[in-house]
Amino acid sequence: MRLPFRLRHRHAEPAGPTPVIPAVSVVSVVPVTSVDPASPAPVKAPLLREPRPAAWWIIPAALLVGGTVTAVAWWLLSGLPPLSKAAEEVNARQGALQIALTSGAGVGAAIMVMLAFRRQRHQEQAALVTSLHADRAAGQADRAAVLAERVAEHNRQDATERRVTELYTKAVEQLGNGKAAVRLGGLYALERLAQSNPEHRQTIVNVICAYLRMPYAPPAPPSPVNPVNPVQERAEAMREARRRYRSLRAARGRPLPVALLLPSGGPPAEDTEEERQVRLTAQRILADHLRDEDLPAGQDRETSAGPKFWEGMRLDLTGAALIDLDLTRCRVTAARFSGATFTGKSRFDEATFAEDACFELATFTKHVRFDGATFTSAARFDETTFMEDVQFDGTVFNGDAGFELATFTGNAWFDGATFTSAARFDRTVFMSTVQFDGTVFNGDAGFGRSTFGGDAWFDETTFTGDAQFDLANFTGDAWFGKAVFTGDTWFGGASFARYVQFAGATFTKYAPLSLATFITYAGLNLATFTTLPRFDPVTLAKYLGFGGPAVTRGAQLFGDTQLFGEPPAKRRKDPA
Repeated sequence: MRLPFRLRHRHAEPAGPTPVIPAVSVVSVVPVTSVDPASPAPVKAPLLREPRPAAWWIIPAALLVGGTVTAVAWWLLSGLPPLSKAAEEVNARQGALQIALTSGAGVGAAIMVMLAFRRQRHQEQAALVTSLHADRAAGQADRAAVLAERVAEHNRQDATERRVTELYTKAVEQLGNGKAAVRLGGLYALERLAQSNPEHRQTIVNVICAYLRMPYAPPAPPSPVNPVNPVQERAEAMREARRRYRSLRAARGRPLPVALLLPSGGPPAEDTEEERQVRLTAQRILADHLRDEDLPAGQDRETSAGPKFWEGMRLDLTGAALIDLDLTRCRVTAARFSGATFTGKSRFDEATFAEDACFELATFTKHVRFDGATFTSAARFDETTFMEDVQFDGTVFNGDAGFELATFTGNAWFDGATFTSAARFDRTVFMSTVQFDGTVFNGDAGFGRSTFGGDAWFDETTFTGDAQFDLANFTGDAWFGKAVFTGDTWFGGASFARYVQFAGATFTKYAPLSLATFITYAGLNLATFTTLPRFDPVTLAKYLGFGGPAVTRGAQLFGDTQLFGEPPAKRRKDPA
């Protein structure tokens, strides 16, 4: 509270505890906001002024008492009747004086009561002002403590950020070192830094991914024609060391040519085996922290993740050279592997991709597995090359799945997979066996212009949307036993070079086989066509079978259809 100017100069407040405020007069009241955080309403505190001297009330009080005594005595004495005896007159005058004095005493008592009331009120005001001063001092102390705590917290944060920045910079510098051991130390330093600072995890994951995107050529395996001879390697190393030693002795202090300081054949090449170990370590760090070890297999976590799991990470490994990558049961938000080269076996079993997963133009040199994986959003495998076997058994594609222009050199298994949205295999090349047994296509399935070099199995496959096999080329056997085609089915211009079987298949809607070519055998045993099937014009070089018989609920059109040959012997479905 701010006092008047003359009071501030006459009575300066000493430092330390609040002094006791004497009784003062109240001039007016002004609103003062309470500093107590618990009381939101403002509290009115009196504005105090300098106390007056005691004479300002003592003299008026004495005059008032004296005047009262004098006035009462004059009034009583002036009204006395004349008395015959002197004694009676004296007694009357004494009584008048006593009454006057009594009146003066009453007035004095009234003044004392007023003074006592005023003193009590002043004490209450002083207590209120003291309390307000104490509250204000406490509030200022609280604000100072909060401010000090905030400053300390900011200082701690600044110190932590500086420490993190220093560790991060040093670790990144280690990754650029020429020695593999130093690079390994940088990777482990980044891992420890990310584990202790969750807000920096995505940045550190980006750094590790950037390191894996750096150009790298895996070491070639030893040639079986010219295998590596350890004894010969050691002998060549000894000869090289002796050559350099003789060069140093011959120089005798003269400047040596750079060529003499290096091994024969030019500067030393990067040790690809050591770099391979560094890259394997980087991949293991990512896999260890993208895999929730505390989560049982095949279950979704309803509580918080384990301490080692880094949730919500996004991977960008575009064009990376990856070696024996194992992301089994890993969970990532988004992943980009476009143009990456996967050397060795790759595993994505039961992995979960919360957002888009991009594998366009990627190359898998060895066996790769996606069994039980879940693609929550789009999965892009367009123009991807699978040089050996690939497995997608039980995989769930909740978004669009694109395999257009992909090449499957080895066998491909999609048994039990689920495609919730559209599945595009247009112009895809399957050079070996491909299996879609029990697969469910809830959206449209496109295999237009695809090439099936080996056997194609679609037994008990469900096509809820449209199924398009226009201009597809089946070089091997094609099996559609007990397949269910709920939407429109198109085989226009498809070519079946060998055995094709639709035994027990169900066609609910439009199912044209126009312009299809069946070179060996086409079996429609027990097939069901709910709507009009079209077989015009179809070319059959050997045999068309409707054993069972097939059931149609509309006319059967065989216009311009050519039938040749005899039925072949009964064949068995070979295991994949």
